[in-house]
Amino acid sequence: MTQAAVTAGRSARKRKGDGHLRRAEILESAERIFVADGYRAATIRRIAKEVGVSSTALYLHFPDKPAILREICERSLRAVIDGYAAIAVQPIDPLVRMVQIGEFYIRWALEHPNAYRLVYIESRVGAEMWTQENADLSYQAFFIYLELVRELAAAGRLRSDEPDAVAQATWMAVHGVIAMLIARPHFNWAEPNVLLAVLVQSLLEGMVKA
Repeated sequence: MTQAAVTAGRSARKRKGDGHLRRAEILESAERIFVADGYRAATIRRIAKEVGVSSTALYLHFPDKPAILREICERSLRAVIDGYAAIAVQPIDPLVRMVQIGEFYIRWALEHPNAYRLVYIESRVGAEMWTQENADLSYQAFFIYLELVRELAAAGRLRSDEPDAVAQATWMAVHGVIAMLIARPHFNWAEPNVLLAVLVQSLLEGMVKA
């Protein structure tokens, strides 16, 4: 091996003292690799190489691959919860807050498509990702939205007497829009906010009283 090749190999590695390798950098690289290669095929060595550290250095931050996956899930769910919570406490019409939560969710998912795929689409990795804590976080996120639907129901504004079913059905519809935008990015879709507006209008005409 030439001296140039040795030098190049060394420069690809993070030097000691370079911030001790942020956990976020590992998680972001792992997200990309888990989606591109498949979670089962991805290896710690592959993740470490993309980050630019040794496998040994990576193990200082995460004990194994499932731990990385679980933290990706937890970090994603907490980001969604924080976004929902900030909207839910606004002193405005609950129907407006519902729409804003849908807009936030689509925006977050499109900005973090790899995380969304892993958490909500790639069912093959589910068993190792959905710890009880992460399952509780997922329900906590949905519960914020559910409470807004129940608020509408309490005010007599829902056509249905099943607010929980309304919340589930409308949220499934939003997930459908997001999943197709991410899974088929090259299709000539309308703008995400336009799609959401059309979806909301259609749903509300059937579920919410004028």
